[in-house]
Amino acid sequence: MPLTFRKSFRILPGVRLNINRHSWSITTGGGHGPRHTRSSTGRRTTSVDLPGPFGWRRSRTARRR
Repeated sequence: MPLTFRKSFRILPGVRLNINRHSWSITTGGGHGPRHTRSSTGRRTTSVDLPGPFGWRRSRTARRR
């Protein structure tokens, strides 16, 4: 089984710094609205929790080259 590393720090209310073995990312938002993530590799992700039985939805964009 491979060794993994992931750590998340809360910098400000609503802002998190996420660090793993290959990159880092900043996540903003959450709570009752969408959550936006931008990683050091260029990937952008938006996710939102939907009410009721719908769960959550995520939208990703490709990495920058």
